[in-house]
Amino acid sequence: MSKDLFAFNGEQLIQNNAPLADRLRPQTLDEFVGQDHILAQGRLLRRSIVADKVGNLLLYGPPGVGKTTLARIIALNTLSHFSVVNAALAGIKDLRSEIESAIDRLNKFGKRTILFIDEVHRFNTAQQDALLPWVENGTLTLIGATTENPYFEVNKALVSRSRLFRLNSLNSKALHQLLQRALNDKKRGYGLKLINLASEAEDHLVDVCNGDARVLLNALELAVESTIANQDTSINIDLKIAEDSIQERAVLYDKKGDAHFDTISAFIKSLRGSDPDAALFWLARMLEAGESPRFIFRRMLIAAGEDIGLADPNAIVIVESCAAAFDRIGLPEGVYPLAQATLYLASTEKSNSVKAIFKAVQKVKDSQKQNVPSHLKDPNRDQESFGDGMGYRYPHSFSKNWVPQQYLPDTLLNEIFWEPTEHGWEGQRRSLLNERRSQQLASLIEVEQQNPLTITSGKVDNDLDKWLSRQVLQEGERLKHLMTKLWSGITWKKNHRVLVLAPSSLLWSLKPLREASEGGVVLAVSEDNHPKLLAELEVLAPMERPVLIDSKVESIKKLEDNLKFELIGGRIPWKVFSATNFFELWPILTEKCTENTELSLIISNPCYGPAFSLKKRLELYSNKKNTDFSFLSDLICKEEKWLNKQEHKKKFILQLEKLGWNISFEEWTEFIYQKVDNTIIKRWLNQGSEYREIILENCEEETLIRLQELFKRLDGQTIKQKLIHTKFLAKNSN
Repeated sequence: MSKDLFAFNGEQLIQNNAPLADRLRPQTLDEFVGQDHILAQGRLLRRSIVADKVGNLLLYGPPGVGKTTLARIIALNTLSHFSVVNAALAGIKDLRSEIESAIDRLNKFGKRTILFIDEVHRFNTAQQDALLPWVENGTLTLIGATTENPYFEVNKALVSRSRLFRLNSLNSKALHQLLQRALNDKKRGYGLKLINLASEAEDHLVDVCNGDARVLLNALELAVESTIANQDTSINIDLKIAEDSIQERAVLYDKKGDAHFDTISAFIKSLRGSDPDAALFWLARMLEAGESPRFIFRRMLIAAGEDIGLADPNAIVIVESCAAAFDRIGLPEGVYPLAQATLYLASTEKSNSVKAIFKAVQKVKDSQKQNVPSHLKDPNRDQESFGDGMGYRYPHSFSKNWVPQQYLPDTLLNEIFWEPTEHGWEGQRRSLLNERRSQQLASLIEVEQQNPLTITSGKVDNDLDKWLSRQVLQEGERLKHLMTKLWSGITWKKNHRVLVLAPSSLLWSLKPLREASEGGVVLAVSEDNHPKLLAELEVLAPMERPVLIDSKVESIKKLEDNLKFELIGGRIPWKVFSATNFFELWPILTEKCTENTELSLIISNPCYGPAFSLKKRLELYSNKKNTDFSFLSDLICKEEKWLNKQEHKKKFILQLEKLGWNISFEEWTEFIYQKVDNTIIKRWLNQGSEYREIILENCEEETLIRLQELFKRLDGQTIKQKLIHTKFLAKNSN
């Protein structure tokens, strides 16, 4: 915003007379207290602010947690023009004025505009719609602050074009830190006064402010300004003064706000988690807050179908009966059927297997038109002219009133939608269902169906989807399985910071990028793969791109001291794993971990090399009498020495344990088949190849030429290779 001398003096005067909470607003990210889940070192939002690459943002959270303050910090860090609008005071005319100024500024000076809208939820639909085209075409970058859930209160189109960051109520540590800053800051706080704040008074203020920094600082200001100073000018604030300065905390429950949705969510999750005590507590809270019992019963009916389902088909009957009973007797006695239904749902068996309907719906959407099998069609309309209904076997004509026959369309014969759990009523019928499914499949004509990895036809929404589709086809189903295996068993949080080691492509980091969208992903990339990864990152929006660093030990050391990772993972090539500097990396990485950091690594170790595979193939298809393969035996011995380095795995486990990691591992074997062609021969035998160097140790160049000739004899044929995969899972216990 443009400022002149008079405006500055005016602002200075206001600042001197402003409330304590306003005077103490942080000016930089380093002064900002709390919200580490989005603003700690390495987090996505912090990196975006520092780099002046902030896109459209919606800052959502309760009052007094720093939404407006964060917007001011962004204003101080950007080269764009920063405009401020308060939705409670502005109208369409003000918005038009801001839009026209932004267009004029962009056309004349090429300067972008960031528009901060405080209390954006107060704009009506027409006002929000007026913003949309200009946000969409980039004329304005929108930053909106709201205390209401944007998914309910903000235009869906605006939400979809913005990145949403939720700010939480400040914890006690952050609130104590704010109090101490207010007492010690000589320019903006009470650092020039001698204030004795009793510890119990401080604890009470922190406890009662309910995570709201503004309430806390206003209470402190009232306590200081209303307390008479002692003869030595000191001011004593005890528990009684603190209690008088801040009102007793009230339970927040606005039926149109978040507390309404959060409380019913806690209630349903307690039912799902089979905790009757917690369920009764949240029920009592809703009743005390004046929640409609009919709304509670409606949610319990949904839970009876969604979370209990066929584990106990009687659950929905009991809830419906209790709801009918409540309608007849009302409150206060109606609390009994409410409690009865609650306790029944919380105590009974659970199953969500009825969600199979959504799999079936998705299959209908994804598939082409599915014709009803001829024998299931209605024969009455065509009088059997087309053979409709012919071949249908009437189940009641058979023993146990069941006969195996086809009911799904021809193209869906092997589809299974409903997978019953082992619990309750459906658990008793699970084995019978599986047995019948087996008989059904056995009774049908055996159809060989190939299931290659395919891409769903239809419009692809963005470049990343197109790129991912191409990459998955290229890398194959095998790598897809390894990627799934690598990231399985991880406890994901949106604000995790993730380090991916030695990724050969962006594919290995897609899971972390999706699961840790508010944290940050760093890729430690080898020198060879750096250009490839850099090009692949172009398919991602700037704010969604991971950070690329060199995988050398020196580069890891240079990372910021405050940057800590909650997850480290990756598939490590055997060449990297067996290198000496790999073990030098782990003391450094351990220092970059938080408490309880998780580690997931897959090491892929070839069991035998090209010479072994070559010999096996030649022995199968060559005349052994006329062909001498003896020279391959020496090469195979060298390969075994090169590949069979199990001591590396033991050394790695021992190293992690000494560094304080709790480690476990699993191993599995995989056979892969490679087509011999010019490319693969060059990869193994050309200058610079590690395999070539091994061959030439104590061997003549002639051996290499003979090996190359044998490979060329197999051009176009397939050789079999064996891999041992080891997955290491570990948790930092420091």
